[in-house]
Amino acid sequence: MPNVGPTELIIILVIILIFFGAGKLPELGGALGKGVREFKKASTEIDETKKEIKNVAQAATKEVKGVADETTKEVKKVAEEVEKTAKEAKLEQPTKKS
Repeated sequence: MPNVGPTELIIILVIILIFFGAGKLPELGGALGKGVREFKKASTEIDETKKEIKNVAQAATKEVKGVADETTKEVKKVAEEVEKTAKEAKLEQPTKKS
C-alpha cells in the first residue's frame, strides 16, 4: 500500500471539500466518527463473546472429565464384583470325577 504523505492528504481533503461542499463536512465527520465507534463496539463485543465461549467450553470440558472419571470408577467396581462373583461360582462348582 502506498504511503500517504501530508501533500497527498491535503489533495484528498480538497477534493472532498469540492465534491461535498463545506456544509456537508460536519455531517461526513459525524458519520465517520459514528461508524468508527460502532466498529470498535462490535469488535469489543466479539472479543467478549469469544471469552464467554472459551469459559463455557472449559466448564463443559471439566464436567465431561468429571463424568468420565465417575463412570470409570463405576465400571471398575462392577468389574471387580463380576470377577468376585465368577471366583465364588468356580469355588462352589462340584468337582466331577471321571
